[in-house]
Amino acid sequence: MPSLRRFSFLFGSNKEDVITEYVIREHHRGRALDEILKDPHVTNTLPPEQIPRLLDRPEIVHAVGEDVIAAHLAAS
Repeated sequence: MPSLRRFSFLFGSNKEDVITEYVIREHHRGRALDEILKDPHVTNTLPPEQIPRLLDRPEIVHAVGEDVIAAHLAAS
């Protein structure tokens, strides 16, 4: 029986997707992005070279950008 591991990208979430959801959720809870990226859940799940790639994901850019704009407008 052939291994299904090579087709795993077709099924469910990969580790980067799970961490993306975690980063967005934690950021919405008020944690700073730097703090979240140093969180053991992130650093133990993804290799160091994969963590900076998270910042290129549109979901994270959108979520962090929205919060920054909202905070700025609230302070004005």
